[in-house]
Amino acid sequence: MSIEKIFCTTREAATLLGVSVGTAQLWVDNGLLTAWRTPGGHRRVTRESINKLLHMKAGLPAVLTGEAGGAQMKVLIVEDSSNLRRLYEIVLAQWPMSPRITTVDNGIEAAMLLEQERPDLLVVDLDTPGIDGFRLVGILKKNPKYADITVVVVSGLDEIDIVKRGGVPPDVFVLRKPVPFAKLLAIASGIEDARKNGVGAPGP
Repeated sequence: MSIEKIFCTTREAATLLGVSVGTAQLWVDNGLLTAWRTPGGHRRVTRESINKLLHMKAGLPAVLTGEAGGAQMKVLIVEDSSNLRRLYEIVLAQWPMSPRITTVDNGIEAAMLLEQERPDLLVVDLDTPGIDGFRLVGILKKNPKYADITVVVVSGLDEIDIVKRGGVPPDVFVLRKPVPFAKLLAIASGIEDARKNGVGAPGP
């Protein structure tokens, strides 16, 4: 088998995955794609890691839609507990802004959906399979095109444990489990008001 069939350039990987070259490079830097560098410093991405993401992309979950329309708020939930994901779906479906809700159980699918879905609100547990919430938030915060996504961490970890494991950026909301849905709704309402008024979403 030729080396061209085993490895791709970053641009080829981006084309295969349907993302920008910058996003593909970021995924390499964060370990979502496996790559090595040539003596000249060029990245070569393994087809195996590309195919793995393509397989996951093909199986991405359907979106739960409230009211139709392009102006609808989009919420992405990253939580490995199936019971808690279902609870999110039930509670958020009753919110007054009728958000479009997508839930996934791991950080890898969430990273794929950041490119595909571009949510207004990302709610993420810090302990998730694949890549954990710390790394997922890091991927998002290192890419300026995701600057308009409001990030809420919902975790069973206390503040000291979060800091010990690297912490989260200061512009990320941190809520403790059990999920404080009233606080989450308040954050979402602030995002919705900002969207209607054409201003940036409020921070923590």
